[in-house]
Amino acid sequence: MTEAQFLISQEGYLKSGIHIGTKFKTKYMADFIYKTRPDGLSVLNLQKIDERIRIAANLLGKYKPEEILIVSRRENSWKSVKAFSKSTGTRVFAGRYPPGILTNPELKNFVEARVLLITDSWPDRNAIKDANKIGIPVIALCDTNNQSNYIDLVVPCNNKGKKSLGLFFWLLAREYLRNRGILDQKDELKESIDEFTEE
Repeated sequence: MTEAQFLISQEGYLKSGIHIGTKFKTKYMADFIYKTRPDGLSVLNLQKIDERIRIAANLLGKYKPEEILIVSRRENSWKSVKAFSKSTGTRVFAGRYPPGILTNPELKNFVEARVLLITDSWPDRNAIKDANKIGIPVIALCDTNNQSNYIDLVVPCNNKGKKSLGLFFWLLAREYLRNRGILDQKDELKESIDEFTEE
């Protein structure tokens, strides 16, 4: 893949640290790991990150904003997911996901969704369980230490870094709006990457 085919410049990806994994790696993520650095940190394959962001955006593009639910318990992503929600109209749970929100219509905060996106499969596992009970697809951001059971689409990336999450959700918002025909293919978001990134 040439530089021009990436969703953003290779330098833009590298500056955000989206490719920097953890020292721990699972067998689930082996296909996405490019190499292990001398300090023990795993490095994710940029091409595969870019490819999976496109697939995620194409999949989400088939759904109306109100049919999408994004769940993120990880505090580093709250600004990112809220900015994504603001620019696309999707619903988000930033913070602890109360079990049953997707499955129990008796709850006050019950949500009907047709697709779920989560930022980390471990802290967001209750949302994954609920999505599996009702049979909706799950897209998950997965670092080198994540497992991918019960996940339909793995998007490999650094799902802990503020800059990485900011860039991911900014790119996803842009591509989602392009796929929905709200933005032209050459148009950019009016919001900057900084507006998606925790300080």
